[in-house]
Amino acid sequence: MIEAIKFWNEPNNLSHWDFEMDPEWREYAEMTRRAALTVRALTPEIKLVLGGISPIDADFIRLLMGYGVLKELDAVGVHGFPLDWNHWQLDHWPDKVAEIEDVTDLPVWVTEVGVSTFGAEEVQVFGLKRTTELLLDRVERVFWYSLYDLPPSWEATTRHRESEGSAYYRHFYMGLLRHDGTPKPALEHLDPEMGICQWFHFEDHRLEEAVAWLKQLGVKRLRTGISWADWHRPGALEWFDRQMEAIASFDVTLTLCFTPPSRGRRPCHTSPPIDLAEFSQFASEVVERYIVKPATRVRQVSAS
Repeated sequence: MIEAIKFWNEPNNLSHWDFEMDPEWREYAEMTRRAALTVRALTPEIKLVLGGISPIDADFIRLLMGYGVLKELDAVGVHGFPLDWNHWQLDHWPDKVAEIEDVTDLPVWVTEVGVSTFGAEEVQVFGLKRTTELLLDRVERVFWYSLYDLPPSWEATTRHRESEGSAYYRHFYMGLLRHDGTPKPALEHLDPEMGICQWFHFEDHRLEEAVAWLKQLGVKRLRTGISWADWHRPGALEWFDRQMEAIASFDVTLTLCFTPPSRGRRPCHTSPPIDLAEFSQFASEVVERYIVKPATRVRQVSAS
């Protein structure tokens, strides 16, 4: 069941939104506002979440409030990785949540938090246990990133690659499972009340195995996404139908993001689209296909 739609991923991070082309985030704000209104009209019961911001920045939230975006939403997503990338300590998590709560009445969801095993697997054990203590009872939703390590032959979704040094390679070690599916020590410390954020790549070979692991672990909440860029690939509907059917038993927060190169002001997934309304159209297609139509089928079966 899809319980929430999340608009974009880390919109205040240059690797996910080209704010050099949209320096005041006006286009992002208007794109999100329109999409939220579209989804709300189709499914008023679904939670609408601001794309998890990274860094956690109250001024960014104030900026979007000035554009009227937050009044169309139900929660603000934040991302934090204090043991890998952020310039604050793990124990500061409650303060970082409070910074956003101080500027908006919307609940704060931690839609990505994680610790890599880049240096040592024991660090992830400590990080998971302490994060659980700090956040599980503090916010409505927490999603650990992630279930799997990235396979070494793939790319991390970043524009900087090797120029980031070790920061780039930490992307590949965020999982509770290694890329070959073997468990790391932290896995046994996962509280199933915490959700998992697991991105599935197009035609991801790990889909069925991931679902089996999540069920074995007792996880109820899953955050994943549908890439707007992948939506334009040949065979996209067949793949996403398979993905959404496989995860239907979880309470899903579904992230919609990544501009198709053919629709961007420049050919990159981070680009603002040429026509902001096209993102709303994409959102409506996803909602119609995976929320509205399945619900209609259920009502029809119940009535019969």
